[in-house]
Amino acid sequence: MIKKIICLILLFLCMSCSNNTNSNIDKNKNLLGDPETLYKLAKINFDAQRFELAEKQFKEISKLFPLSNEAIQSEIMIAFIDYIQMDYDNAILNYRKIINKYPSHKDLDYVYYMIAICNYEQLQNEALDGYYNDLALSSFDQVIKRFPKSKYAKDSRQKIILVQSNIAAKHMEIGRFYLNNKKYIAALNRFKVVVEEFSITKFTPEALHRMVEIYYEMGMYEDSYNTAALLGYNYPKSKWYKYSYNLVKKIDGEETLSEKIRNFFDG
Repeated sequence: MIKKIICLILLFLCMSCSNNTNSNIDKNKNLLGDPETLYKLAKINFDAQRFELAEKQFKEISKLFPLSNEAIQSEIMIAFIDYIQMDYDNAILNYRKIINKYPSHKDLDYVYYMIAICNYEQLQNEALDGYYNDLALSSFDQVIKRFPKSKYAKDSRQKIILVQSNIAAKHMEIGRFYLNNKKYIAALNRFKVVVEEFSITKFTPEALHRMVEIYYEMGMYEDSYNTAALLGYNYPKSKWYKYSYNLVKKIDGEETLSEKIRNFFDG
């Protein structure tokens, strides 16, 4: 049995290095014949991290047996090898080819998920341009919408929260910069985006407090009260509510402030 496997490996290696003329393909089909065996041999090389050789062998399977299940799986493995080697552009390209060629394949949820992961692993620091933030967000969203019951949907939802946190962090960074430079309207718009579009992230309490600060500095005391009340209602134990409370109580004193906050929720 061992001798047989060694012979098959040698034949497959020769096959990978040869020119792919039609006669060679037919000859190799006759010699090896079984795509399942060839796939197992390629997988052995993949598991041994001989990625270059494994990729050649997976490509040969696709050429020799284009209609087999092993051919489809080989194309998925080729894309995965690109991913492992951090060649994200080629990985995404190959995954998209699979989607176009096999639109009803049973593992299509995995293919969409891997496209999202390729984008996710290229996320930039929150202080930089967030090009891949948007790509990753839309890619994970596709996984959830197309395959809501997939085993990859749960992780996609978790990744979306992380991506949203990354985007919110970018808005906070820019908002703080504008606030420090007294560009209040520009800063306010950034903090509003965090509160309205990324409320599930950890930055929401700070964003509300920064809005309280801005309204206070602009003399818009009623808006400052209301925002502080909203912050206190949703995050009563947050340090940011304490900061906001101490800021706005300077206007009318503690008793008046407490009354206004109560009135805000009583309508």
